[in-house]
Amino acid sequence: MIDVYSWPTPNGHKIHIMLEECGLPYRVHAVDIGAGDQFAADFLSISPNNKIPAILDEDGPDGAPISLFESGAILIYLAGKTGQFLGNTDRERFKTLEWLMFQMGGVGPMLGQAHHFRLYAPEQIAYAVDRYTNEAKRIYGVIDKQLSENAYLAGSEYTIADIATFPWLRSWKNQGVELSDFPHLQQWFNTISQRPAVMRGVEVLASLRKPLTGDKERSVLFGNQQYEKR
Repeated sequence: MIDVYSWPTPNGHKIHIMLEECGLPYRVHAVDIGAGDQFAADFLSISPNNKIPAILDEDGPDGAPISLFESGAILIYLAGKTGQFLGNTDRERFKTLEWLMFQMGGVGPMLGQAHHFRLYAPEQIAYAVDRYTNEAKRIYGVIDKQLSENAYLAGSEYTIADIATFPWLRSWKNQGVELSDFPHLQQWFNTISQRPAVMRGVEVLASLRKPLTGDKERSVLFGNQQYEKR
C-alpha cells in the first residue's frame, strides 16, 4: 500500500493520476496547504521542502519502506515500480525524461508564476504579469509544436511526461492563454481529459479545495511562514 500526502493542486494531481493509471492501491492523506499542514513535523520528516506531494511506499525497492518527495521523482519511481509510462527502450526513456524535466523546470515554475501574479499578488505589477503571461504563451507554443509532430510529448506513447504536464494546463485561463490558439495542444489536452484514470485522478481531494480568499490562507502560502527556520 502507498500512502500519498497531497492536496488538489497540479503537482498533487500528477501523482493521483499516475496511481490511478497504474492501478496501484493507495491511501490519500490531505495536507491542507492553506491551513499550514505542510509545516507539521510529521510531514516534514518525509517532505523536508514542505511541499506536496510526498509518498510512503510500504513495499520499497528492497522490500523495506521508502518515502519520496518531489512529484517528478515520485513519477519516475512509480514508473520504475510498475514498468509503465516511462518507455520501453533507452531512447524512449530518455525522451520521456527530457520532457518530464521540461515540465519540472519550465512548465510548472513559469505557469505557477503567471498564475500567482495574475491572481494572487497583492498588487498587480504590470512587468511581472506581462513577463510570466508571455512566458506561459511561449511554453504553450513549445508544447504545441512538439504535438504537431507527435501524438504525445515524448513520441507516440502516453508517458509520465504527459501525466506531469497535463494538470498544469488545466488552469490555462488563469495563465492568460487561449487554448484554441494552440490546436495541437488542445487536441492532446482533450484526449487526455477523457482518460478514465485522469478523470478519477483530478477528483481526488477536489471537494476539499477552496478559493484563497482569506488573508490567513494567503499568508500561509506566500508569507513569512515559508521562510521561518525549522
